[in-house]
Amino acid sequence: MELFDTHAHFVPSAEQIAAQLVRAKAAGVGRVAAVGGSEELNAGARCALSVARQGGEVAVTVALGYDRDQAGKELPAIDYSGAGAVGEIGLDYFYEGVARDLQIGLFSRQLATAGELDLPVIVHTREADDDTLAVLRELPSRGIIHCFTGGTKFCGRLLDLGFFVSLSGIVTFRAAENVRTLARYIPLDRLLIETDSPYLAPVPMRGQANEPAFLRHTAEFLAGLLQIPLDEFARRTTDNAELVFKK
Repeated sequence: MELFDTHAHFVPSAEQIAAQLVRAKAAGVGRVAAVGGSEELNAGARCALSVARQGGEVAVTVALGYDRDQAGKELPAIDYSGAGAVGEIGLDYFYEGVARDLQIGLFSRQLATAGELDLPVIVHTREADDDTLAVLRELPSRGIIHCFTGGTKFCGRLLDLGFFVSLSGIVTFRAAENVRTLARYIPLDRLLIETDSPYLAPVPMRGQANEPAFLRHTAEFLAGLLQIPLDEFARRTTDNAELVFKK
């Protein structure tokens, strides 16, 4: 059995990353997408790739980009050499923070870059359904809607655009019946799983810093929810992830 964590963030510490990857391998996680979103997270993703190449415990794919919190800042250009995706990018209107027009501008520019590079994107969207759909329709892309918690109607429209949808450990939370509804709604050939580490540790690890090894708890929960053998669930979701990240 091999699981694919399609979204993990790392601090740029080779020692810490190496220990996490060893634990991930022991838990059945054979692939991890190390995802950026800021200068520090991009550095962490590149560090994870370097560690993986040296240690060989887990295969790492790198996504580099700037998230909505970076909109309006003066940002250095990203060297995408070796990257397997652009991300995470997207829109988040949950908090009153960065202006929406600035978020949309940054999101759009990075979608255009992904198109030029023929790379998939990793998209964050929260309380921004209409604008997310509008931008994705204007700049057709492929990739992942990560840590999705929206409604089934919005999900259906994202699926219609060709995206894969990734669920995190939130699905294990007692109050997250909406995400369990999504798990039943998303076709198995479009479903992905992730940790979004170091955030959102699943039950029974809540309260701890999340890490790729904890993906197994989410996988076990979802396999049970969908009444699928764990080995089959792992194979199907890993196959889906590999489809996303190959050119």
